[in-house]
Amino acid sequence: MFERHFAVWPEQVPRELELPATNLYHNITVSALRYPEHPAIHYYGTDISYRELQDQTERLAGYLQQAGVQAGDRVLLYMQNSPQYIIGYFAILRANAVVVPVNPMNRTAELAYLIEDTQAPVALCGQELSEFVAPHIGEGCLREVIVSAYNEYVQQPTDLTLPDVVSEAANIATATGVSRWQDALKANLRPGPLTAGPSDLCVIPYSSGTTGNPKGCVHTHHSVMATTVYGAAWVNTQHSCIHLVSVPMFHVTGMQSCMNSTLYAGGTLVVMTRWDRKVAATLIEKLKINTWRNISTMVVDMLSDPDIDSYDISSLTGIGGGGAAMPAAVAAKLKDKTGLIYMEGYGLSETIAATHVNPPQACKAQCLGIPFIGVDSRVIDVETLKEVEPGVTGEIIMRGEQIFQGYWNKPEATEEAFVELDGERFFRSGDLGYYDEEGYFFLVDRVKRMINASGFKVWPAEVESLMYAHPAIQEVCIISAPHERRGETVKAVVVLAKGQEATTEQDIISWCHENMAAYKCPQIVAFSDSIPKSPTGKLMWRHLQDMEWGRA
Repeated sequence: MFERHFAVWPEQVPRELELPATNLYHNITVSALRYPEHPAIHYYGTDISYRELQDQTERLAGYLQQAGVQAGDRVLLYMQNSPQYIIGYFAILRANAVVVPVNPMNRTAELAYLIEDTQAPVALCGQELSEFVAPHIGEGCLREVIVSAYNEYVQQPTDLTLPDVVSEAANIATATGVSRWQDALKANLRPGPLTAGPSDLCVIPYSSGTTGNPKGCVHTHHSVMATTVYGAAWVNTQHSCIHLVSVPMFHVTGMQSCMNSTLYAGGTLVVMTRWDRKVAATLIEKLKINTWRNISTMVVDMLSDPDIDSYDISSLTGIGGGGAAMPAAVAAKLKDKTGLIYMEGYGLSETIAATHVNPPQACKAQCLGIPFIGVDSRVIDVETLKEVEPGVTGEIIMRGEQIFQGYWNKPEATEEAFVELDGERFFRSGDLGYYDEEGYFFLVDRVKRMINASGFKVWPAEVESLMYAHPAIQEVCIISAPHERRGETVKAVVVLAKGQEATTEQDIISWCHENMAAYKCPQIVAFSDSIPKSPTGKLMWRHLQDMEWGRA
């Protein structure tokens, strides 16, 4: 067991913690019993109490079961941050089914793969996204899509600037296989007994793949409960927590560090559908928000607002996140304005959020932190798979209660994701790093091929796979390119097919925006007569990437 970090372990945090032996849904039941009228959700001026949250999850769960959702079925949750996302998440669990959180940036082709891979019979969907999922109804396993408009939950007047998708009035036309969210609730159906236990499947977030299609990370109620409870214990989350939710809840940081840990403690989630620095600052000031888990680029953006000093954000007592390292200059500005130190952490879809977090009383900058409650983490040599000493770079591996069961329908990929060390099974993160003498871990590079653009993980093989559907593309290689704001961005090196020489960079970029999530789309397209290949015919992507960064 890795113990080097115990010298800086937070005094109030246990090193081991027994987890509740329950379905994750019981967290809603308990909080609703304790604090029935307390706001569980605040959404642009409108509160939803724990009593209302439990009632609506029960009614939607009853409708899902009436629609044929069986225990263990996977249900797609395809929405932006909203009360509906939270209600939908827990309604699926209450129906004894499994949540498949879908990135709302995904489009028709990406959804086709997820539907086929999970065999989902039902999807919950935001109104603005229904056009992308509706074509799949009746073509395979998908039988029904339940659609909601976000403004259905903005029931009080507000002077906040609403995102377009929130101010848009409900205009949901029912058709074969399409139902309205409000009609589902009005049916007032009640679900059968809650039978799923800690070892049953809970959620399957998809992690984009290194070899094409994304891979579903299978988590049980137990593994999801782990980072829910551990996260709350690490920062001493209490019923008084008022948490600004500005990161997407389909992602494990928003799902666990924001949504599940706060609801477990009976706190309040202040939900933003889209990031807006002025709205965020206003919410912090008006609601006396005390907790904000985010990605560092949001803090960078808020503090760069020329009007930031006109807002009182002194209520914040805890701030931190992951996804991208916090720049030292911004961390210093944050400390000057709030007195707070940005607490960085590290986790993956496979670990359902954190495995490493900085101790609140002893944070280090640009650092992943120390192994979390119950986590045993090491660094191994990539070639020999032997453990290395402090200061030596290798692959970060870990084991703990939050580690996933494996990749959905991919036994070979699951086997490759683990390594045995000291008689124990460790997950291979695919990230290169090292730890110092005190047991703090630091990220150096990636073993796997991945681009990190403002915290969004882009897997080149997946983008290449999608781009080969473009009729003008003969060959394509995706690499990272330096970017002043995002750190790095996506660049495509393209060989055009014969007769397609008139195709322009903008033609390809526009096509990509129509066919894949925006953050995956190349911002730069360079045309070439050929792409260098290894003797075995593999694209020499690293050669192209090194050239790109060398020029910068």
